Amino acid sequence: MMMMMMTLRRGVAGASRLNASRFFSSSLHSGGVGGDLAADDLVLDDVPVSAPVTSVKSDTIPTLLQPRVVIYDGVCHLCHRGVKLVINADKDRKIKFCCLQSKAAEPYMRICGVDREDVLRRFLFIEGPEAYHQGSTAALKVLSYLPLPYSALSSLMVVPIPIRDAAYDYIAKKRYDWFGKDTNCLVLKEKELLERFIDRDEMIHKKWSD
Repeated sequence: MMMMMMTLRRGVAGASRLNASRFFSSSLHSGGVGGDLAADDLVLDDVPVSAPVTSVKSDTIPTLLQPRVVIYDGVCHLCHRGVKLVINADKDRKIKFCCLQSKAAEPYMRICGVDREDVLRRFLFIEGPEAYHQGSTAALKVLSYLPLPYSALSSLMVVPIPIRDAAYDYIAKKRYDWFGKDTNCLVLKEKELLERFIDRDEMIHKKWSD
């Protein structure tokens, strides 16, 4: 997740609209995957992005997605510190997490139109069915869901984007040199955090190399 610690001072990013025709609230899908879906679950019809919506078959098996999910660089020490900060502050468990290096991250990236390299540069926050955010705009959006004093830091959104971009990108570029990295997702070393991860089952049964 890039920068949760650094966004206590400044931020970056860019928000984009999701393709609403392919990112649905579960209110449009009762039942389906694993029984009834939670009210804020999202469903992605598992069809290639290039395929027109009208080509979706009625028997297509959907992939269950969720809102308020942070996709971040799981091997980055700085990013991991930011994740721990959010987990400790987020007593209402509003925010969920997923390591970029896991397969569970792929449908989220696909529906946002970003790839692995994009997320390595600027972490991804899927806020809901209409928008996603990257970089420190993503960090500030995440902070807005936390209790005070963290939520007050979201007011840094008023800082001009070019300034936030410059600060974020510089730290992001240097993060491995300054803070280090691991070969596997760092949450594997602190398994008490796993309950907040949508890819926890995958991480428990598999390790991967960056």
